[in-house]
Amino acid sequence: MMTNFLQEGEFSTGCNYWASHAGTAMWKNWQPEVVEKDLKLLSDAGLTVLRVFPLWPDFQPITPHYDAEGLVQVRHGENSFTHEEYALAGIDETMMQRFSFLVKTAENNGIQLVVSLINGWMSGRLFIPPVLYNKNILTDPDSLMWQTRFVKTFVKTFCNEPAIVGWDLGNECNVMEKIDEQSKSWLWTSAISNAIRSIDPKRPVISGMHGLTLDGVWRIQDQGELTDILTTHPYPLFTPYCDQEPANTMRPLLHATAESIFYNNISGKKCFAEEMGTLGPMVAGEKKTAEFLRTNLYSLWAHDCRALLWWCAFDQDHLDSTPYQWKAIERELGLVKNNGTPKPLVFEIKEFNNFLKNNINLPARSTDAVCILSKDQDHWAVAFSAFVLAKQAGLEIEFQYHDQPLKPALAYLLPCITGTDVIWKDNMSELLKRVKGGATLYISYDGGFLSSFNDICSVEVHSKEKRTGPVSIHLNTADTSGTWQGEAVHKLNIESTSAHVIAAEEDENPVFTETSCGKGSVYFLGVPLEKACANQPFIFNNETSVHNFYRIWLKNILLEKLITINEPYIGVTEHRKDENFVWIVCINYSNKKIQTPMMIKNGWKITKTYTSDNNNRNYDDKFLILDEFQTTVLSLEKTGN
Repeated sequence: MMTNFLQEGEFSTGCNYWASHAGTAMWKNWQPEVVEKDLKLLSDAGLTVLRVFPLWPDFQPITPHYDAEGLVQVRHGENSFTHEEYALAGIDETMMQRFSFLVKTAENNGIQLVVSLINGWMSGRLFIPPVLYNKNILTDPDSLMWQTRFVKTFVKTFCNEPAIVGWDLGNECNVMEKIDEQSKSWLWTSAISNAIRSIDPKRPVISGMHGLTLDGVWRIQDQGELTDILTTHPYPLFTPYCDQEPANTMRPLLHATAESIFYNNISGKKCFAEEMGTLGPMVAGEKKTAEFLRTNLYSLWAHDCRALLWWCAFDQDHLDSTPYQWKAIERELGLVKNNGTPKPLVFEIKEFNNFLKNNINLPARSTDAVCILSKDQDHWAVAFSAFVLAKQAGLEIEFQYHDQPLKPALAYLLPCITGTDVIWKDNMSELLKRVKGGATLYISYDGGFLSSFNDICSVEVHSKEKRTGPVSIHLNTADTSGTWQGEAVHKLNIESTSAHVIAAEEDENPVFTETSCGKGSVYFLGVPLEKACANQPFIFNNETSVHNFYRIWLKNILLEKLITINEPYIGVTEHRKDENFVWIVCINYSNKKIQTPMMIKNGWKITKTYTSDNNNRNYDDKFLILDEFQTTVLSLEKTGN
């Protein structure tokens, strides 16, 4: 079994694979010579991992046969089960032989396989065995019985194949059927995961879901409990707050990274971008799509997300079968056109893999702050905006839910506090203990309640009311300026008792304050900045410098950075190998060449640089110069001075 997939210090590039001649009909319209040609092309392009799909009704074509009194027998269409080993599971022997050919061909081409098992939802069409029509696929006992039989038999057949590196529960099974209770999704996930592990306890179980939440029916926490690896499918069109700007601008470019870190931090499990793309030429042309892929490769790599699998291998605009007959959006998403011509995307993958030959084995990035997400809020809206604002301000954050044990950090965010259950009392007590010990706490307001709020923030609340219009806030301090205008529902009318007022509203009501708390500091912002930014197109791309609302409260943390760059479109991560050696990854998330001053902490020096165009060179240690969408990696060593 190949072992480098998702291992620490490794990054894999790949795609989701359907045969170029047939798409989802590949198993019925079987052409092994096409599969051989496809996999050789993908291997030559530098791809190392494919996610593959034994289509559920093709591999388990179980059909009910009735008489006047009801169900008599389940058969393969009109035929009896033909292979004793597969009879109980209702599996088609011919399909298993075809899948075996795919596995052997992948191995011969040095390609690893993530095998998605329950594939009833694919590209906008349901593919369900006939015996399960009109049943709830995720909760019906008959459905669970047949799925469990299929999974156990399939995994048993292929568990000794070295090319297979992980078992995916299935393709976006949370989209396959609507269910109304979290316990039902937990039971389905548990059943399929346990079926896999009962046969193959060595390979990881991969979640394969799309659009998980913290408190809905399909929860990040549950997938973390029951599987070994989580995945994101970060398409801008299908993810809230992401389809607002061109694909090659900062918010869309950080989407996959932010969502993968969000899942990883909440679940405690590794997470990678299992399928992603721009969703075709009506969203982004070939050049912009290539820039999108290039930046995401380096961003996911720098943030320890370990793999990017593009959707998908080949364009499918020549196919007339469903779902391609219906879904225009599914036809032009490949790395390769239907005539066999590689798109510029393939060049980007090759260039990235060439860059990885520099053997820069990155440790996990260093983080500065923990973003605590509270009950009753729009968690993804708040988390995503906080991530982008922090990145633009020079801060690296991680996430946790309010009921999880408090993570250690130099700073904490309670963004957009909402409702009456913002954070459990024990965690709030521990949080204040950390602040009194020297940490920084930032709170932004969206109508929520905190015990001892007046004492914590050194203010007195006079009244709470609903706002009647947008809010404008202007920063104008000695070293920071910025403007934000947006929507806010709630307003606190407050008076400072001993807090320093950083900014006030037009009626002179304090809206941004700072106060000491033991050895630490507490900052309060009286508007839901993060939630509001989530709904504002181009808020991270214009000249309002909204990220400066974060730079104010993280100023002391920035002083401890090994490299300081005051440029919002450049993301900087630190990766500490040991006390004397650190990697610094600098990514330009913009379409402009940037030259910006760079301050290196005393006692450190740049010893080598690596760039994404592989034009490695000695570097001016006073200025950072990055072409559009370029990445530079700096090695820093202690000088002893």
